[in-house]
Amino acid sequence: PQIFINYKMKSVAHMPWRVLMYKFFNTFIDDVFAFFIMSNYMTKKHRLMTLRDDIVFFIFLYQRYIYPVDKTRPDEFGFVYEEAPPSAPELKGEDSAQEAKPQAA
Repeated sequence: PQIFINYKMKSVAHMPWRVLMYKFFNTFIDDVFAFFIMSNYMTKKHRLMTLRDDIVFFIFLYQRYIYPVDKTRPDEFGFVYEEAPPSAPELKGEDSAQEAKPQAA
């Protein structure tokens, strides 16, 4: 679902390089285990199906390359790296609230 959300929003949620490398190594180690260590116990079709997560990961990397990184979007754990600037209606609401207060003389 993250790839579809990125496509619809035309942006990618910020992900630190440390987290990205962790995901890469986790995917890589899983595939090495499936292809080489478990090769005697798995069918060829099952071993090839382990490459699905690699395809999704490379699509995510491609989206990260073509779309801008939005640090105000929450990542998959709900963490936001930068606060979004207030929008114009919010600013107007704050100004009008200050003007409506009675001033003591």
